[in-house]
Amino acid sequence: MEFLPETINGLPLHPLVVHAAVVLIPLSGALALLMVVLPRFSIRFGPLVVVLAWGAVGAALVAKETGEILSELVNKTPRVHTESGDVMPYFALAQAVLILLLWLADRRGRRGILGMLVALVTVVVVVATA
Repeated sequence: MEFLPETINGLPLHPLVVHAAVVLIPLSGALALLMVVLPRFSIRFGPLVVVLAWGAVGAALVAKETGEILSELVNKTPRVHTESGDVMPYFALAQAVLILLLWLADRRGRRGILGMLVALVTVVVVVATA
């Protein structure tokens, strides 16, 4: 993503978006668990949780791209850090898609096993981001 700025007001963009991803991914996961347990919460606040989850996907993608740019400049990035950055957008995407599907299913009153799947993926995502 060559259109991304390297800095914002002199600060590297990467740490800023990493913090957004670090907050939004577990926050949307915790809210997704509330959606699973409380269908009324899902119906009422589902749109907000969906927006937060997709914001997490965006933050994870931008963090990955800006991290690659920054690593070229710094050239001392630990391997574990770069590997985490490579897979995190996929975890965030899986969580966001399932949260959206759960909210849509709750609106129609047809949840099925989707709640359990969302809970499972959320736990996996939270463990992966820890």
